Amino acid sequence: MQKLGLNQTLSQRLSPQQIQFIKLLQIPTAELEARIEQELEVNPALEEGRDNEEEVPVTTEDDFADSEQEDYSEEISVEDYLAEDEFSGYKMQGDGSYNDEDDKDLPMPTAVSLVEQLTTQLNFLRLDERRQQIGLQLIGSIESDGYIRRDLEAIVNDLAFSLNIDTDAEELEEILSKIQQFDPSGIGARDLQECLLLQLERKPEHDRYTRVAIDIIENNFKEFTKKHFDKICRKLGVDENTLREAINIITKLNPKPGGVDTGLASRTQYIVPDYILTNDNGKLELTLNSKNAPELKVSRSYSNMLQAYDKSNKKDKKLKEEVSFVKQKLDSAKWFIDAIKQRQNTLLNTMETIVKYQYDFFLTGDESNLRPMILKDIANEIGMDISTVSRVANSKSVQTEYGTYLLKYFFSEGIATDSGEDVSSREVKNYLKELVDNEDKRKPLSDDKLEKLLKDKGYNIARRTVAKYREQLQIPVARLRKEL
Repeated sequence: MQKLGLNQTLSQRLSPQQIQFIKLLQIPTAELEARIEQELEVNPALEEGRDNEEEVPVTTEDDFADSEQEDYSEEISVEDYLAEDEFSGYKMQGDGSYNDEDDKDLPMPTAVSLVEQLTTQLNFLRLDERRQQIGLQLIGSIESDGYIRRDLEAIVNDLAFSLNIDTDAEELEEILSKIQQFDPSGIGARDLQECLLLQLERKPEHDRYTRVAIDIIENNFKEFTKKHFDKICRKLGVDENTLREAINIITKLNPKPGGVDTGLASRTQYIVPDYILTNDNGKLELTLNSKNAPELKVSRSYSNMLQAYDKSNKKDKKLKEEVSFVKQKLDSAKWFIDAIKQRQNTLLNTMETIVKYQYDFFLTGDESNLRPMILKDIANEIGMDISTVSRVANSKSVQTEYGTYLLKYFFSEGIATDSGEDVSSREVKNYLKELVDNEDKRKPLSDDKLEKLLKDKGYNIARRTVAKYREQLQIPVARLRKEL
């Protein structure tokens, strides 16, 4: 049997204005200008600048919905759009003293790309046209770090299909060996072992230590990567001092020979702080970067269109369609201005609360003064959702007299101490790093020993937590930290 039932459900949906606010909130200051320019391009009712003349007020979401379903048999009221309003142009409070001149592009150094550098050296070999094409194909297969990881048989097929060149892996190996003699040393290697060998073999003087280094990489590479130094000494029949000198030569080699090009060719990225925090004789003053408060206004000409419509024949269907379009663009412009205003207020409220929580740190710059603080603490204080605070913390930064910090830097868990107080996990990590930096590298500290030393300091922390913090600090295990 078929039954007809009625169910009532309650759900939450974000309005278009809320979605717009969320998207604007999570972008950093450096990207806000591009987002505003994009809005200015698609909405002619939105303009830059300040205008003290009267403008049209913000309309509600319901008004916008009504405009989309406009019945042309009804009259369109424009009185609300012709009233005085404060949205004509604005400059929000909290503007920082950030100078636009500081954000100008800095001159970039010119650099020769890795491919160009290798191609120039290839030309000096004076190869015939066919072998020159093979050489260029091999150079094109070298990745940015300097390695050629593509199988030679695959490159043979590429040459056959794309350039109609019939060759084999043996000929490619011959030409590749010539390229591997190019600068930078180690270029064109298939793996790290070959890369290090190429550099060692080009050493001007093959003294005793260099020959041992070559033997280590060529015949004992696995033991070397695992730092089994005792095994290497026994196999090579050398003493510990000789091994130390040989390994010292190896560690000075470049594992990414192509990286010298990457650093020059890539554009340097500069952080544009969202907040400026200054210390005025012990009083902290917080301001927003001025780029967070653009001067925007609703187009005066669009308001005049509505005035003209109010005096015209309102039964003209085509004219009503035009007015409906104008009304939609005006609403969109006001919503965008309102979203920018909300963004600025939220940024200020969030950062002001963070400053209150971490006041001692901002005064001194001492990381030991960082208090345990989680997203929920700030969210409860400002009366907003945790996800909102997360969007601010993950994408914003503050400039202080001690440096520029991402906001997420100030969030950390609390660790209980023997005295019953909670300290920031960042303080524990700093002490952990200090222990590793000062350890005897001949006998590095294991996680168990690190746990004991931390507990002796008063930090109640488990071994697995020590391992987690060590990994977060990118500190390898004790065996891989061992040195001669």
